[in-house]
Amino acid sequence: MIRFWLALQFLTRLPTPSTAHLPADAVQAGLRASLPLFPLVGALVGALGAAVLWGAGQAWPWPVAVLLALIVEALTTGAFHEDAVADFCDAVGGGQTRARKLDILKDSRIGSYGALGLLLAVGLRAALLIALPMAAALPALLASATLGRWLILPVMALAPPAAAGLAKDIGAQATWRNVWHGGLWALPGVAWLLLTDAGSLLLALVACSVFALWLRGRLMAWLGGVTGDALGFACYAGQLLLLLAVAA
Repeated sequence: MIRFWLALQFLTRLPTPSTAHLPADAVQAGLRASLPLFPLVGALVGALGAAVLWGAGQAWPWPVAVLLALIVEALTTGAFHEDAVADFCDAVGGGQTRARKLDILKDSRIGSYGALGLLLAVGLRAALLIALPMAAALPALLASATLGRWLILPVMALAPPAAAGLAKDIGAQATWRNVWHGGLWALPGVAWLLLTDAGSLLLALVACSVFALWLRGRLMAWLGGVTGDALGFACYAGQLLLLLAVAA
């Protein structure tokens, strides 16, 4: 159970049992072991977002309900992946060399590339949800939150860590076994969509696989490997790919 609490603590701001009594190396080892549970945490986040979307949709116009659901999700995760999208776009857009890109990733300030990338990513996600009827949007939101967190795992397995930091701390031992186990833990989050629109789910899985291979090549060229912000970017991209598949 400690692995689930560590994954929940890492990916969200939801209250969890304290781990302050655990040694730092035990926490790090536990976090590594919790990698396959990331999709399950994504399913929990997606379920909360879908519940807000359904409830808000009973009281307000659909676009307002979508924005409220995204706001609640951002508060739940501390905008963890949105921050990664902004940092990653800043680094890729503003850095001319690998060293400069890595330096930008360490800078907490947001630049023009990051602001534009974040605006477009969040805007596209909102637009896709608004374009869907509630009956399609609810399972899509749940599945996209799950699939996005799962996509972190194959990207970790495909590329080595670029440098000391988040990806190196938790992903140095990421394996394909993590990917397969993560897929099993993703089933609760994608089951609804599997029953209602299996074709879109299959299309999204193919798109995510192609994207992971493409991103691996770009990360090796741009950064020399994967970073925490790159993983957050991959997560958000996975969510968009599933929503694009459902909306097509």
